[in-house]
Amino acid sequence: MNLKELATKNRSHYQFQESEPLTPEQFERLVELARLSASAANLQPLKFMFSHDPGRNGAILTCLRGESFIQGFPAPPQGRQPAAYVIILGDTSITNNFWCNHGIAAQSILLGAVEMGFGGCILTDLDRQALARSLKIPGHLQILLVIALGVPRERVVITDAVNGETRCWQDINKVRHVPKRSLNDIILDL
Repeated sequence: MNLKELATKNRSHYQFQESEPLTPEQFERLVELARLSASAANLQPLKFMFSHDPGRNGAILTCLRGESFIQGFPAPPQGRQPAAYVIILGDTSITNNFWCNHGIAAQSILLGAVEMGFGGCILTDLDRQALARSLKIPGHLQILLVIALGVPRERVVITDAVNGETRCWQDINKVRHVPKRSLNDIILDL
């Protein structure tokens, strides 16, 4: 796949083949992409945790708030939950300002996941204190975001935004549509 195909196929997924986990080797390949990505001032303050254990995944899921999953699309039921999670942490012993490093790393991880046949979703609405306690994360590591990963169990397609409407919707075949604004709407000629 070329980069445009990867970016087009990289949609937020909320339902997964829970029984098809990522391996630690696949996780390392994804973190390698994040490691090679840009880092503000080249400080490289990010750390990464991986979970593919069902019990640990359940503990992570309980720390995600309902708003983590897109409005109108509830948290996934048993059997359709993420097969793995990546927790991106900021190491405050290096810096207290992580700028957009975690967004860049997350996009690199997700593009790599798509290339491997997986899908994912960036989650930021979570109970960070409960997650830190549950996973015994040291105090100098700040939880920045969580990425849910797995083989998608849903179809997500890009459609054109009509009249500026960008809210996602699901059709009668349970296909989720993600409206995107046109290039003419987002490129300014000032």
